[in-house]
Amino acid sequence: MKKVRLLPPQVISKIAAGEIIERPASVVKELLENSLDAGATDITIHLKDAGKTLIHIQDNGSGIEADDLETIFQRHATSKIRHAEDLFAIHSLGFRGEALYSVGAISDTILKSKTSQQETGFALHLRGGEKVSLKPCTFKDHGTDIEIKELFFNTPARRKFLKTNTTELNQILNIFSNYAILHNQCRLRLTHQGRDLLNLAPTEDINARIADTLNLDKKHMILTEKAFSLDRQPYSVTLVLGDINITRTRRDMQFLFVNGRPVAHKNISFHLNKTYNLILPDGSFPFFAVFLNIPAGEVDVNIHPAKREVKIKQEQRLYPVLRALCEEALMTQSNIKQAGPFTFETPANADKPSALERARARSYGNKTSLDYSRAEAPSEDRPDRADPNTSFAFSLPSYEKEEPSLFTPQADPDLLRAPKDHLHTKLASARFIGSFINKYLLFENDRSLLLIDQHAAAERIAYESLLRQIRKGTVETQMLLSPVTIKLTVQERLIREDAHEELEKIGFSTSMLDAETVAVHSYPQLIKDIERSFRQLLSGETIATSDPDSIARRACRSSVMSGDKMNPEQVRHQREQLLKCLDPFTCPHGRPTVLEITQDFLDKQFLRG
Repeated sequence: MKKVRLLPPQVISKIAAGEIIERPASVVKELLENSLDAGATDITIHLKDAGKTLIHIQDNGSGIEADDLETIFQRHATSKIRHAEDLFAIHSLGFRGEALYSVGAISDTILKSKTSQQETGFALHLRGGEKVSLKPCTFKDHGTDIEIKELFFNTPARRKFLKTNTTELNQILNIFSNYAILHNQCRLRLTHQGRDLLNLAPTEDINARIADTLNLDKKHMILTEKAFSLDRQPYSVTLVLGDINITRTRRDMQFLFVNGRPVAHKNISFHLNKTYNLILPDGSFPFFAVFLNIPAGEVDVNIHPAKREVKIKQEQRLYPVLRALCEEALMTQSNIKQAGPFTFETPANADKPSALERARARSYGNKTSLDYSRAEAPSEDRPDRADPNTSFAFSLPSYEKEEPSLFTPQADPDLLRAPKDHLHTKLASARFIGSFINKYLLFENDRSLLLIDQHAAAERIAYESLLRQIRKGTVETQMLLSPVTIKLTVQERLIREDAHEELEKIGFSTSMLDAETVAVHSYPQLIKDIERSFRQLLSGETIATSDPDSIARRACRSSVMSGDKMNPEQVRHQREQLLKCLDPFTCPHGRPTVLEITQDFLDKQFLRG
């Protein structure tokens, strides 16, 4: 009896749809790209239940001929390419002919369209990929109007695993923001449940469009451009960089566009973040948008089903150009750090080294130029530890994992963390002998040296204290005489609305000053950096469905003391508090708080063993 058989068309369509359409945001991405490929300059997207019930897109593009309406919902039907050679010179956002086929297979779809040559429009209705009707309809001017209803109605397992409306809406906003930034000359509007989330007028000023989309201050953005050649091929790049006044707790405001396509490229993100590392403190991440124009034959966009990744032929030679351009712009155009509502003027002494120049001198030994070719970028064999998330905004952000700055315990058999009970005893009786760069506390005990990461230790102490208070429902708060004001992105505003009561319970009393700005009136006493902790709570999944452990972990992410000078009394107090913790030797985010360097290890390093 034959065991191998061909799958029926209905199963094939659902499998194909599952590869392309993961969630409502996938539908928005594909349909938005189709509108832009059709030359639309005015696009409106209406959503209900974060796209689960309805995704309605209207555009003023070129429209679809009546003869093509049924064909476009067939698999691999496309007007973008004709021959295999065309795959090496892609100029459109879509080209595979799978998006509409996939969307139609798992939804109830009504598409209306009219070209400028037609006297009337035509409407096509499909349900689960099967045609229900095709008939003339009234349609003003030209363009396309498509309604996607009951997404995943015939694949209930996929619908079951969709997240909350807030989470799914954030994914759509991530998609929408990319194209809003990229197509600043288009009018773009996004609504949810009849309420405007973003309504962006066309503008020639890319900085203004970015500021409006991300709710940033335009004066803290730097724009720089460069045209150059690699292997006699013309390249050009435009960088929009945030200065030191725009920092985030995650890499959620880093954008890369190649030939007008939002993409993810881990190595490019790595090199730009490395440049910013010279001026930003640990745990802070910059905003930047990179617009690369590359000859079509020099880039491959056909390596990912959702077209999220690209390969660039000359990428190894591209990194030094990007890093040098980024560094020069930050050195020559960056504003100094501003505190609160005050504005500081640039120092009159123009010859005084900038913060970036001083950082370069510390990191590169006063070299006048940096050898970028020696910087190691992440690869498949050696993943980028400092950048576990790509700069691509199409996936949910996760928490960055920081690596220990000193020796890793596995580096040498003589450099090992002792068993916890043994290390606990050693640390309790150790003598404090000083600190290193106001970051590591040094303790001496018999035949070993113990090092405490004061920031990681403070995070562990604050985390366990806050967790106990949350579980008891008695969070100790600090009232503010003057509220701290924070400008929020659309995603952050949605999560705050959804989790307003939960924020109050953990000590953050807030109110909206206007449509974009929140005022924080109180905060948990254990938190030092109010804005960073508040933004961290608004990141990723909504805290309305989070457990106390994850809430405390996120709130304490920006706890205290890396770089703060501690006196001996404060050091002893921190040690006592750390030793009282349930898990004193690991911070809430997995990094060690204490390392032991043995005498045997040091003897070997000095060739005494």
